[in-house]
Order: sequence, then structure tokens, then C-alpha cells
Amino acid sequence: MDAMTEQPDMRASDQDRERVAEMLRVAVSDGRITLDEFNERVDRTFTARTRGQLDVLVADLWQTRAVAPAVPTAAMAVPSATGALELHTRSGKVVQDGRWTVPPYLSAKAGRFGTVKIDFTRADCPHQEVVIDLGITSWFGDVILIVPPGWIVRDDEVVRRWMGAVFNRPPAALAHDGVVIRLTGFVKTGDVWVRYRHP
Repeated sequence: MDAMTEQPDMRASDQDRERVAEMLRVAVSDGRITLDEFNERVDRTFTARTRGQLDVLVADLWQTRAVAPAVPTAAMAVPSATGALELHTRSGKVVQDGRWTVPPYLSAKAGRFGTVKIDFTRADCPHQEVVIDLGITSWFGDVILIVPPGWIVRDDEVVRRWMGAVFNRPPAALAHDGVVIRLTGFVKTGDVWVRYRHP
């Protein structure tokens, strides 16, 4: 039995809430719950006071494989075992630009005063869709995305917490040969900036 279930009246910690939010994110990506259900449950997650209240939100999802939220510890840009590109920093700056090959999945995480900048304008992208999993955990954390003409960034799956924000104003529709960048994950109190290059 899970430790949270054993102590339903105990006050929930931020780590407990993060864990449940991650379970919900995995569930919606697996198609176990709808996006509307996901948004409703995440809202309740971050207002829950006890572990018992959190249990209710995932009682039908205990078989979902949840991935523990990554905690940025240092500035790094490395491929993971699955081939994903991890761009993580706690307080420094990580830049991915120039000529590079875009993998289908990236992870961009920034802590306080951390900045992750990803420039796709000169990159080789063999995919029609690329997923970037966000994790901005503190004030003054930023993720900056620069995309070429014809590409489009979709942010409807990003969870905004407290003062977290995504600034994304596509100037045009997706081109027939364009790439969709789909953002997932969460922005706690920092910002995501999407910049579209002009033709």
C-alpha cells in the first residue's frame, strides 16, 4: 500500500502534489483521462491539503506508470538513455543552437535564474511533431524557443501554476512542410517565451 494511502489525514507536501500532478500528466498522455479531466484534477491537486484528498484524484490511476519529476541540479545538455535531449539547469544557462538534429522528444527544465534556450532555425528536423516536456520550478526560470517560419508551437497541454506563463503568439498557420512543437509539463512561476522567425 502506498504511504500516502496509509496516512490520509496527514498534510500534503509540495512533493506529494508534484507526484500526483505527474501521474495525471502521464495519464492524459496515455489517453486514460481527457484533457478536461486532467485540468480539473490538476487544479484540485494544488489546492489539496491532505494526502487523502490527493488519493481521491488518482484512485482510478494507480496502475499508471508515473515518472518522478526531474530536479535540475546543474547546467547540462545531454541525451538520455531513450534518445531524448535533456536541457536542464538549476541556475545557469543552457543553449542548443546552430546546426543540430532534432530528436522527437526533448526535456527542458529550469530552476531559479536558470535559462534554457532552444533555437530551431538552423536545425535539421526529420519529424512532423516534436514534444518538449517543460519543468520550470522557480521564480526567474525561463525557457526560450526560437522557431523558423512555417513551424507552430502548441501549448494547450502546459500546466500553469501560480504565476507561470507561456507567451506564444503564432503569426501564421502551420505550413504544409512545417513542424508542430507540442509543449507538455508545467510552468510553476517562471516563463516560456516562443519567438517566431520571419520569412
